Amino acid sequence: MKRLVTFVLAIAGIGWLGYQIAMSTEAGQNFLLDRAFKLALSPAETEVVDGLEVMVCGSSSPLPDPARAQACILVRAGDQVFIVDAGAGSPKVLQLQQAPMALLKGVLLTHFHSDHIAALGDINLGSWVAGRPEPLVVFGPAGVDDVVQGFNQAYGHDRVYRWTHHGEDFLPPALGVMHPRTIEAGQFYDVDGLRITAALVDHSPVAPAVAYRFDYRGRSVVISGDTVTLDAMAVLARDADLLLHDALSRRLVTGMRDAAAAAGLERPAHIFSDILDYHAHADEIVPMAQSAGVEVVAFYHMVPPPRNELLAAVFSREAGDEVIITHDGMRFVMPAQSDALEVIE
Repeated sequence: MKRLVTFVLAIAGIGWLGYQIAMSTEAGQNFLLDRAFKLALSPAETEVVDGLEVMVCGSSSPLPDPARAQACILVRAGDQVFIVDAGAGSPKVLQLQQAPMALLKGVLLTHFHSDHIAALGDINLGSWVAGRPEPLVVFGPAGVDDVVQGFNQAYGHDRVYRWTHHGEDFLPPALGVMHPRTIEAGQFYDVDGLRITAALVDHSPVAPAVAYRFDYRGRSVVISGDTVTLDAMAVLARDADLLLHDALSRRLVTGMRDAAAAAGLERPAHIFSDILDYHAHADEIVPMAQSAGVEVVAFYHMVPPPRNELLAAVFSREAGDEVIITHDGMRFVMPAQSDALEVIE
């Protein structure tokens, strides 16, 4: 045993010494760089799921968390990819997770708060550069035309720079312009077995606001956006495999409000007080989901985002240990015509 330990330590020492030597020379640095580039730029070896695959590309709310992007959920059904909301920071998560942006068919906006639309231009740019073969369609309730036209205008000069630099054949200019599509409540998409349904929810004074349901090959996922309307969510989420819901911790927000007030911080205290009736409370969501027959409940767009184990424990205490507290990059895999649901951390 002593000889084995000595051998392992010797190998580790040789490896460390070799690394130090490589770092101290131009040839060694170039060798390490080339190896790193090869690993970083190799295509991800991920098997396409015959069913639904869901990835959290933004689990935070407007309250800051350096480890989380703002609201964003990716849904893949075969060769069709959709993104629900485009919060700040989400393009970075999508890129780091090697999301198949060339397959992006559309972005679905739940409403037009800044933390749900801020990265729309960058998601359009990223999928255009990735080789998306058609213009990106942006679905949303009334008002989506204004949002999309604004982003198209804001990114107008950027588009010209890109296709002029890289060539029209590589970046066809027409594919860099987003197309808005206003939707009503009810099913609005049915292509190759994928059905997408919208339902009106209450995020007053924001109106209209919607939640989305995806059904594909016997599997289903519902994404709430921001809402306090649990009755509408119960109808939309009936017998769903997975419900991704925004969630507010009453204990954490009231604690933040009281601490701000005690410190004389009137404006933060006012905001924390206002948002208490703005989102579904964590302790209310599970009973609704259970009554609707939902199999798995997961929280995203958490208010405040749980930046440590203590905050996460409070969410779990309020909602129950069976609720999944998501983080950016978490995936849910639901094979077709099955009851299986795999969570990939």
